[in-house]
Amino acid sequence: MTDILHPSGADYIQHHLRYYRLDLRTFTIGDGGGFWTLNLDTLIISIITGALFLGVLYFVVRNLNSERPGKLQAFIELVVESVQQIVTEIFHGKSALIAPLALTIFSCIFLLSLFDLVPVDLLPRMVFSLFNIEHFRVVATDDANLTFALSLSVFLLIIFYNFKSKGPRNLTKEIFSEPFGIWFFPFNFIFRVIEEVVKPLSLSLRLFGNMFAGELVFFLIATMPWWLQWTAGGIWSVFHVLIISIQAFIFMMLTIIYLSMAQQSDH
Repeated sequence: MTDILHPSGADYIQHHLRYYRLDLRTFTIGDGGGFWTLNLDTLIISIITGALFLGVLYFVVRNLNSERPGKLQAFIELVVESVQQIVTEIFHGKSALIAPLALTIFSCIFLLSLFDLVPVDLLPRMVFSLFNIEHFRVVATDDANLTFALSLSVFLLIIFYNFKSKGPRNLTKEIFSEPFGIWFFPFNFIFRVIEEVVKPLSLSLRLFGNMFAGELVFFLIATMPWWLQWTAGGIWSVFHVLIISIQAFIFMMLTIIYLSMAQQSDH
């Protein structure tokens, strides 16, 4: 833990970039990576954040007051209505899933990314003091595993809505005949595969890249002299809130657009 207590440039940053990992093959904790490895810090932060988010919504619903709504209730109603309006304008179809999905995606990304505003040493030191865990990352959205999991969920929904709206026969015909006609079916198939694969890749890599870069800047600020950290950190925090909001909004919007495209059918 000396890297946290006595920061020294690259060593300090490398220390904070390590995950609290579990190897599923041997059920041992370590720094190694691989397919059969779980980043426990990402899972723990995600579960705690999700539980708190659901707890707040449950509290608001149980204390719902239509005549004199409180500030928290009014704020949540405003967010829900805004998301519902966006879905109504963009999603060309009827589905009770899209609006809750969009709200969940936006809230999940925004809240998980908000941990970037916590001082970089605060939570890792607390975890080390309480549980003797040396490596613990608190920003789940700068973990490529989580961003790919979110985008993969969207990708599976895209496939589902394609089959639901077009049916297996019409979908197969569309894949092999568009856009160049049935006689160029190999090229149509290749372009369709590329088009579908790019969607989850772009969603996950865009979010991961922005969040990882933002966290790296906070690490660099933490290595500055203490009398510079507050000024630089305050300025970057304000800017980073904007980045978090934009990234959550973009992920939500692209999800709605992709599902709307899958829902559309000319047959």
